[in-house]
Order: sequence, then structure tokens, then C-alpha cells
Amino acid sequence: MFIPEHYKNTDIKEIHDFLKKNSFGILINTIEGKPWGTHIPLELTKNSADKDILVGHIAKANLQSKNLIDGDEVLCIFNGPHSYISSSWYKEEEVPTWNYIAVHVYGTIKIQTSEELLKSLYALVDKYEQQSEHPISLNDMSKKTMRQVTGIIGFEIEINDIQAVKKLSQGREHDHPKIINELDKQGAPEKAVADEMKKRTL
Repeated sequence: MFIPEHYKNTDIKEIHDFLKKNSFGILINTIEGKPWGTHIPLELTKNSADKDILVGHIAKANLQSKNLIDGDEVLCIFNGPHSYISSSWYKEEEVPTWNYIAVHVYGTIKIQTSEELLKSLYALVDKYEQQSEHPISLNDMSKKTMRQVTGIIGFEIEINDIQAVKKLSQGREHDHPKIINELDKQGAPEKAVADEMKKRTL
């Protein structure tokens, strides 16, 4: 990913926090010379060797599943808040732009055993059910329902490289108050960008 130096984020703790909060990503590999992507949750955790990994699963009916091979390198893309930035918010004439946060993760695939897949599914459901008023558990699912697990494959991605960009109007700090004010007038995505910009001014 092309990242101008002043937009590059190298704070690994901050990047890990971002991945945990924005875990719905895009898994990309190549099938017969053509890029192929699937939108799925990819959870950041550690393997038995204490190395950072992403864990996910996809349907066996997905052509991508038949082209995930142990040792292959894949790319995972994660997007955070983003928003159009009008140059009418600047004190001086300039072209408009876009503010955004994104992370690209490169890693090596390892297909999970059925036991490893089940363990990761339990962890995934338990994590997101915490927000439910009446949380469910896979422990309470019938054998008939759980048979659906046979239709997916699980995998781990050992992380080899992380590229993170945080473009939040760096270099235009004198315009930040106006930009933040304008973003705060708009919807949730724009407000999220404003909140990220506010963190930089604290």
C-alpha cells in the first residue's frame, strides 16, 4: 500500500487495537491469476508459539476456500472511519481530499483442524454476543444446527507484515478546528473521523 511518510502509523499497539475494533475485513488471494476477495471477520490473536495471527473461516462453497493452501501468502484489508474533506473548510485554496484509516496485513495461511475451527468459532460467538441483551452460546445449539460447521473451513494467518495508514489532515493543523466542526455536523462516519482528529489534538 502506498503510504506517504507523514500518514504512516507504526504504533503496533494502536494498530492491534484498531484490528480488534475493526475486525470485519477482506481476505484476498489469487485464483488463476485473478485477485479474489471475501468479506469476513478476521480476529487478531496469538498462536501456540506466541506469534500474532488472524483467525477466520469461509464457506467450502466459496471458490476461495479451494485455493487456500498451507504456506500461501494472503492479504487482509481492514477499513476504519473515512470521510470526504471539502477544501472549502480550509483557510487557503486547495483541492479537496479524503481522510481515512486503513490497515493491510500480509501473512501465511495455515488451514485449521476441525478442533481448532470449533475453538475459534466459540471464541468468535462469545466475543460478539457480549453486546446482546440475551446472548446465545454455541454450547446451547442442537447437533442439527451445529452440522452447518461442516460447510466451512477455518484458517490461521501468521502475520508477516503490517502496513497502516492514518490520514487525518496532517500538515493542515491550522485548519483542524474548522474541519472537525464541519465533520461533526454530518453523519456517523464523518463524526467518527472528527473523533479521530480530536484525539490528535489532546
